[in-house]
Amino acid sequence: MSRAAPAASRPVTAGLDAARAVMSSRATTFSLASGLLPPALRDDVARLYLVFRTLDDLVDDRHPEAADRVAAVGAWARSQPGADSPEVRALDDLARRHPLSREAVSDFCLGMEQDLAPAPFLSERDVDRYCYRVAGTVGLAMVGLLGAAGPDADACAVALGIAMQRTNILRDLDEDLAAGRLYVSEEVRDRHPGGLEPGRRGRLLGALIREADDLYREGEAGIASLRHGRFAVGLAAALYREILREIERRDRRGLAARAVVSDARKLAIAGRVILGAA
Repeated sequence: MSRAAPAASRPVTAGLDAARAVMSSRATTFSLASGLLPPALRDDVARLYLVFRTLDDLVDDRHPEAADRVAAVGAWARSQPGADSPEVRALDDLARRHPLSREAVSDFCLGMEQDLAPAPFLSERDVDRYCYRVAGTVGLAMVGLLGAAGPDADACAVALGIAMQRTNILRDLDEDLAAGRLYVSEEVRDRHPGGLEPGRRGRLLGALIREADDLYREGEAGIASLRHGRFAVGLAAALYREILREIERRDRRGLAARAVVSDARKLAIAGRVILGAA
């Protein structure tokens, strides 16, 4: 997941007001897309997002409570006794209304534990495993809220989540490098030895962007099977995919990878997606 503001400014409550605030301020792409959902479902998506966002932020900041909060959610996901926490209470509430995948939540916690004790990514398989844990699992959990009618919905949701996380990795490449983090595998760096500096990494970026685009195509194929939120998920995918295009444009100019899609462009993409669906 992407990085953000200091921990002291972040809510760690699972209340609805906090969920709405975090969604609108921290996840502008998802907030815009979720506006297409029915109000009750939109609020539950915000609650679920806050659970994942809070754990990710606590881990990123090495907050003293991070390991315990992750462990509490992990115990909940395994249906084992564990500590009470705002995230556990939110998940309990969501699970009463939706068939929320506990396995997906458990695997997400494995990703958080991996971030707490990071190891180098040697192969693309290592990166894919990490991306599944921290983002593919979010796609699976979302299927529980939105519902699905097709047998491939879970696989497509995982692919879309991994595509978005790989987009995060490319978008945050320079920021992560400055912080001593690297999510590009040694395998890919060996295959494209030009380096990671802006202006020298065109082939490496090109290969990883093509891989992410393939995952978006795979994930988007499952959107039609969703019972709710097809427009919202399609819009989120289109908006996130546009980040890749902006990274490409910035790299051609030798600029850092941190790419932001303008509000005007987001609105244009939203109009295109909604008109296309209609």
